[in-house]
Amino acid sequence: MLISQFAEHTGVPATTLRYYESAGLVPAGRTDSGYRVYEDRDFDRVRFIQAAKHLGLALGEIRELLAVWEHGSCAEVRARLRPKTAARLDDTDARTAELTAFADTLRRALTRLDDMPDRAEPCDAACFVHASETRIQALHLPLTPSRVGGTGQSAPPIACSLGGADHRTRAHRWRRLLAGAVREPSAAGVRLRLPVDRAGAIAQLAAAEQQCCPFYDFTLHLGGSQVVLEIEAPPEAAGMVRELFGEGARAHPDH
Repeated sequence: MLISQFAEHTGVPATTLRYYESAGLVPAGRTDSGYRVYEDRDFDRVRFIQAAKHLGLALGEIRELLAVWEHGSCAEVRARLRPKTAARLDDTDARTAELTAFADTLRRALTRLDDMPDRAEPCDAACFVHASETRIQALHLPLTPSRVGGTGQSAPPIACSLGGADHRTRAHRWRRLLAGAVREPSAAGVRLRLPVDRAGAIAQLAAAEQQCCPFYDFTLHLGGSQVVLEIEAPPEAAGMVRELFGEGARAHPDH
């Protein structure tokens, strides 16, 4: 079947299928007119790749496992896959501990903010003390691929493992979470300023995003009553960044 039909049946976008072909994961045949065509066996290959990506495996690891899957036994696939899965579990446990500590920091920051004087007059020395103590709790938390997937891995592929429906659901969650955000100048990507009470939800969604799109680099700067979210990605993913994070934010009034 043609790539449009194959994409519809598998739930994998055609752009991702083309990337899989260029990476040697799902070679496509060609018609006399040069159109890509896929066979029944390719369904199993795509399902295998998607399952491996959901486990957080890198592109090179998936390519190695595909070779074993095609020419080896189930026992060989299991022997290769189990230590890789155990390593990802260790990484996830470490990240969970980081997010738990981050949530505790947010709770402490909100408590300090609630303790600030609630009056219409300008801040005096006592108010400043509360504000400065809150800022001491500022946290710089990079959710980078190296911290999620370990070190020494090749660069993550510029492709998303989510299917069409899941991708739309994820995009909707981002739009709701970033609604009303203030966009600030950023030479490297997207920089958004939001209320601090959204920081926990942002961290959780960013962590989920890197499970399917590990090429994104998220950084949260927590300070005072606001949180700054920075999103960076390789130049090849600029269109994906604009599509997912470019809406729902208004320009900063000073720029």
